[in-house]
Amino acid sequence: MNRLHKLYLTVGPARFRLVSAWSEPLDQLAQLYRDYPASQDGYADFTVRLEPEKPWRRYIRPSVHISGDYWLPDAAPLPLSQSLLAAEMGMNLQMALGWRRHLLLHASSVEKDGKALLMTGLSGSGKSTLSAMLAEKGWRFMGDEFALLNPDTGMFHSFPRLISLKNEAIAAMQAILPINRFGPMMKGTPKGDIRHIIPPLNAVNRMKETAKPALLLFPRFGYDPVLRDMGKSEIFVRLTQASTNYVAIGETGFRALTRFVDTVPTKAMDYQSGEQAEEMIDSLWSKLP
Repeated sequence: MNRLHKLYLTVGPARFRLVSAWSEPLDQLAQLYRDYPASQDGYADFTVRLEPEKPWRRYIRPSVHISGDYWLPDAAPLPLSQSLLAAEMGMNLQMALGWRRHLLLHASSVEKDGKALLMTGLSGSGKSTLSAMLAEKGWRFMGDEFALLNPDTGMFHSFPRLISLKNEAIAAMQAILPINRFGPMMKGTPKGDIRHIIPPLNAVNRMKETAKPALLLFPRFGYDPVLRDMGKSEIFVRLTQASTNYVAIGETGFRALTRFVDTVPTKAMDYQSGEQAEEMIDSLWSKLP
């Protein structure tokens, strides 16, 4: 009988059990998440399974099918060379479909002086790259894929997973970070070229610390630099679209999001370079109460 490999990971408030037919993705995860706390009791909120769709696909043109507590029946498998991406996608899927303790926003977040800056937008807006850059310049990285809003307190909780960089953003971060902060390069994925980077150590050591939301940005890369005001109705609608569990948690989510939109300053930000974005962010941040 073929042995299944297992790995337990704790990221912020969530615990994951990863089960794989191959050792490769879990060995890569163990190395990249080496500074994260290890689960000692075997408990997990979610299980992610990486297995071949057909038995022979374990050996012949091996392909990784993602499943677990939650899965998408029509999701296409990934080649074994992209198994690290499959594992990360599996964890994303469990959170997106199963997490109920917080309102989830598809956003990156960083913190300074107990206050959180959130950035959300379409793929390619640059929010992951900006959060990674700010994390190297005095901000605490809180998360790339999900921002976790506590409906009771209005505070954000850290979920500092690996930072997923795509295409041109990879070279931009390779210019400023040492090679030991990077995972393997994965070319030709469904999302283009992808490479993960390990967050700074303080993001991991302080991931139990919450932060009060202070500023929300909708960045848009590749346009002349400008900051624009947004109406509250537009902000609310766009955040409901950016949440994977807003409908599932019902009135609790509505109240939490209404309070957030009413109290957190928000801007749309167009920019053409990281330096421009950083200057605009610093200017906005300096004017906050």
